[in-house]
Amino acid sequence: MKQDRSKRGQAKQFYRPSMKTAKSATADSQLIHSIARLSFGPRPQEIETIRKRKIKEYLAIQLKPEAIAEPSLLTTELNKLKTLSMSPIALFQEYTARGRGKKISPEARKMLRKKRRGLVREAFQARLLRAIASQRQLQEVMVDFWFNHFNVFAGKGLTGMWIGNYEEKAIRSNVFGSFRELLGATARHPAMLFYLDNWLNTDPNSRGARGRFKGLNENYARELMELHTLGVNGGYTQADVVSLARILTGWGISRRDRQGDGSGFYFDPKRHDFQDKVFLGKTIQGRGKEEVEEALDILATHPATARHISYKLAQYFVSDRPPESLVNSLAENFLATKGNIAAVLNTLFTSKEFLDPQYYGNKFKTPYQYIVSIYRATNIEKPNLRQTYGMLRQLGMPLYGCRTPNGYQNTRDAWLGPDSMMRRVSLATALARKYLKTEKSHNPNLLMATLGDRFSSNTLAVINSSKPFLKTALILGSPEMMYR
Repeated sequence: MKQDRSKRGQAKQFYRPSMKTAKSATADSQLIHSIARLSFGPRPQEIETIRKRKIKEYLAIQLKPEAIAEPSLLTTELNKLKTLSMSPIALFQEYTARGRGKKISPEARKMLRKKRRGLVREAFQARLLRAIASQRQLQEVMVDFWFNHFNVFAGKGLTGMWIGNYEEKAIRSNVFGSFRELLGATARHPAMLFYLDNWLNTDPNSRGARGRFKGLNENYARELMELHTLGVNGGYTQADVVSLARILTGWGISRRDRQGDGSGFYFDPKRHDFQDKVFLGKTIQGRGKEEVEEALDILATHPATARHISYKLAQYFVSDRPPESLVNSLAENFLATKGNIAAVLNTLFTSKEFLDPQYYGNKFKTPYQYIVSIYRATNIEKPNLRQTYGMLRQLGMPLYGCRTPNGYQNTRDAWLGPDSMMRRVSLATALARKYLKTEKSHNPNLLMATLGDRFSSNTLAVINSSKPFLKTALILGSPEMMYR
């Protein structure tokens, strides 16, 4: 084990961010830093385009994605993915035997499972295409952030069937809106209800307590506080977990369209605990599904939630160990704006901490961020999906494949090690070969310019002494390319 730790330490030492701009910020270095954090990295000529527009205007536009026109090629490709527009009820009826209302043969059941895997592929394809080609880059970055915050695992039962709709309707539609609305959208979605078992949560003394609906299930109640809102040190107790689980009884899924909106959400009063509850020191009167809305209101406006969300945003966009001053400022803004996500992000991106040169190029890319940044830099708009999924799996980050509800981590310690670096370098070499096949007039200097010419003297010396093909591979596998 000592040898492994030594190798890991060496990898961290070598793959450190370039300190080229650590002492003072220029307008150009600030621009490159902002693009690196507000997007998945620059595409050819993008730095120059944004330089003409000014970074403040770029930020303002990115915070209003509905006003940004998408490339026609991207729209065409997304329109081919028909399951993205299907409601949870429609998906259930189309892709399960129960939805068909009759028994089917083992062969037909096998075909249904195969079709459900196709749903996950379509969701993966949509996410990847948007991350690479969308002009709404900050929205795509926030989809990555919020999906990990409200993580669900596609490999658990019916969750995978609903994963695309969950990302589309619960996450993507709410990334810049009210945190309370985002929280409510994830709480009601069948993917979350199934993944964290709240669809089974039942008052053991209720009329509906039978079969699989045997009693309280605390899974979602605990993660709702520990991960989604208050944080592990948010001041709640086990009694609060039990109270919230009781509040959430009957909050589940229906295979029929009882709500009339195709959402698949259904509150079953026959399984609900109608007694009064005490939650986080407040009495909640037993009256049905309105109890959950009241509990979500309490959680969404709690100071511990404001701090927990602010810390995670600061960690994602600024530093693995974000400055306390920034976390405090964001938390104050979160409370003052009642959880307005766009307002909190505006405060973050215009803060002196975000613009402090000591934080430039210091965030180690996750495997997903790294692969997408390569595709964007090399202008590969339609990558091989199976190959890309395989790359992410090799690097330990298959999309929708995180089993635990805390989602994938975004810190350097989670992803930097000798084995993962070898895999990244091999990946960079393979993609460089593909890039050279599609770019007839390839010039490594243009690729370096696309990335902002932010390479250290040591990296430049190695690149400049190599052959053209190897130059491209070295650029894509360089220490600077690993960071954002």
